[in-house]
Amino acid sequence: MTRIAPCLWFDGQAEEAATLYAGIFPDSRVDKVHRAPGDHPSGKTGDVLTVEFTVLGNPFLGLNGGPMFKFNEAISFQVHTKDQEETDRYWNALIADGGSEGPCGWCKDRFGLSWQITPQQLLDAMTSPDRAAAQRAMDAMMEMKKIDIAIIERAFNGEGVA
Repeated sequence: MTRIAPCLWFDGQAEEAATLYAGIFPDSRVDKVHRAPGDHPSGKTGDVLTVEFTVLGNPFLGLNGGPMFKFNEAISFQVHTKDQEETDRYWNALIADGGSEGPCGWCKDRFGLSWQITPQQLLDAMTSPDRAAAQRAMDAMMEMKKIDIAIIERAFNGEGVA
């Protein structure tokens, strides 16, 4: 039994979201779909009420709670990527079909959930003991939407960023 799992509030799209995330990330799946045993404020008997799903090996619960609450940037999921190909794949899949780009590696999926698609190279650069190089990498990141690893590495190394 999982002792803690984030519960994400959706307005009727919990199963759709879980299916999307399971299709994007490895070690991800829709585990169980639970239907409402009776009518409730946001739905009727038999509607999908909750969805248990796994993203990158982590358990989540999707709740179809209705339109009262929306996602905002106060909560986001940071996904560490190993290279530009993985960064591009996750970013493009999340912003497809109504998602949106944000600054500094942040984006939102079509449900409004915020994600940080963060290459390991960016994390390494920003936490480097060479604080001047880390600052150059951070300055380069601040100009980006999706993170471009080559530009981060050139900035870190003090090379001109064109």
